[in-house]
Amino acid sequence: MTDAHDSQPLPQPDFGAPNVERADWASMPDLPLPPLLDPASQTALFLDFDGTLVEIAERPGAVVVPPDLPGLLVRLASALDGRFAIVSGRSLAALDSLLGPIGVAMAGSHGGEFRPAGSSEILAEADPLPAEAVSAFVDFAKGYPGLIVEPKPFSVAVHYRQVPQARDALLEASAKVAAQFGLGIKHGKQVAELSMPGSDKGTAVSRFMAMPPFASSTPIFLGDDVTDEDAFNVLGRFGGSGVLIGPMRDTAARWRLPDVTAVHEWLAATKFDNGEAQA
Repeated sequence: MTDAHDSQPLPQPDFGAPNVERADWASMPDLPLPPLLDPASQTALFLDFDGTLVEIAERPGAVVVPPDLPGLLVRLASALDGRFAIVSGRSLAALDSLLGPIGVAMAGSHGGEFRPAGSSEILAEADPLPAEAVSAFVDFAKGYPGLIVEPKPFSVAVHYRQVPQARDALLEASAKVAAQFGLGIKHGKQVAELSMPGSDKGTAVSRFMAMPPFASSTPIFLGDDVTDEDAFNVLGRFGGSGVLIGPMRDTAARWRLPDVTAVHEWLAATKFDNGEAQA
């Protein structure tokens, strides 16, 4: 992708206004819109899932996948000659159940599991979480009806979106369990997650970038949550840039799109092989 700092700005459509009050982040300098994706360049595209491709729901299983999204993702992967991957905190099994067998490269569980494009083999990038740690989270959640425990192959998450008053107690319990078992803690949007150390979205991107067809390309990563900062922070090693999705906050991203709708519009504005943007 052409560096926007070194050339004339590329055409940028109007993706609308943020869906939050500007006063929430008025003290921070805003980021520009990303230039349109150019498949003819050596760009690699990495996409978060929740909060980026789909709206965040009250429960992980309640997300709604737009019917045209899987097909668009397949077209993007093809247009980029395979330099395309979804990098999510969800397990690969959960992504498959939501998107179907689309065959694109994916990393799940915050980089704990990995699958190249066109493969059915899931490669483990982390050790499984101790069962005792999962049990400790389950036992804690029993004291707060409405907490949702989401076990994954290499981590366990507790969502407190429906029980915000449990946040402080959950964070305290997370710290104790993490210290007891030598685990890492990831804090996201109304979720706390315990995982084995050494895997995150940054390591997932780095792993992809060491493989064909990603090697020697310029990565772009779209993500909305603080866990996506791990990916944003490694992009500079490869000459790449991050795109923050949602309201402005402290971030290592270079560009910003205001919401999930804007992400879909940006992706659909890609010029495909026939020279036309996605309808």
